[in-house]
Amino acid sequence: MSTPTASRNPRAYDVVLNQDRYNLRRRLLRDYFLRPLGFRLLVKADITGLEHIPPSGPTLLVMNHIAALDPFVVTGAITARDVVPMSKIENYRNPLVAFISRTWGVYPVRRGEVDRQALASTIELLQQNRPVLIAPEGTRRPALSEAKDGMTYVATKANAVVVPIGLDGTDQFPAAYRRLRRPHVVMRFGRAFRFRAGEGERIPRDVMHEMTRQAMLQIALLLPEYRRGFYSDVDGAPTDLLEFIDPAGWS
Repeated sequence: MSTPTASRNPRAYDVVLNQDRYNLRRRLLRDYFLRPLGFRLLVKADITGLEHIPPSGPTLLVMNHIAALDPFVVTGAITARDVVPMSKIENYRNPLVAFISRTWGVYPVRRGEVDRQALASTIELLQQNRPVLIAPEGTRRPALSEAKDGMTYVATKANAVVVPIGLDGTDQFPAAYRRLRRPHVVMRFGRAFRFRAGEGERIPRDVMHEMTRQAMLQIALLLPEYRRGFYSDVDGAPTDLLEFIDPAGWS
């Protein structure tokens, strides 16, 4: 979908304000590099739930983050839309990762602070009706840690559909090759939802924090028990602040 001619978020990164230039590059990278190399040679991928991704509109993809490979396998798995990942700014120090990021049109985030430019960039991308991929925890962990509320903030500001993603097995890359095996990557896309929030209303901090918790529990439900960490208590996970969307309504 085309980028609006007049940006709603002039504070966003330049790469975000000029996303149309990356559309063809992304498809070439995904279809002729990521998928053939990644899913046929490097990893054995077990993917379910892609039907939960809406075919259009502002969409926030939220994943647990256990390995550097995570954003690559997610962007390679989704073919119906061109996903825009957020990446920590430190990744740009790696020449190969920096090249792929700049070619793909990835946008950076500064960790350890409230990066208002990254927040504005995420909202801008969502308002462009693009699917955006983020890791709400803000760092890689073997099991879920407490997430930041930035995910909830941008989703409510843009009235975005949120799609939780549970990842397992990416941390076995490349160690599995020593056993002459491809890493078995499991990727689960869960039920899509929106946060229940009054339009234009200011959300109290405690309510926003509970929204974040309920969203992270949806990720936890997609993971094996040892990956759930901070969100291990999934029994009777509350959903009163989430409005689930039936994928049958996409058509």
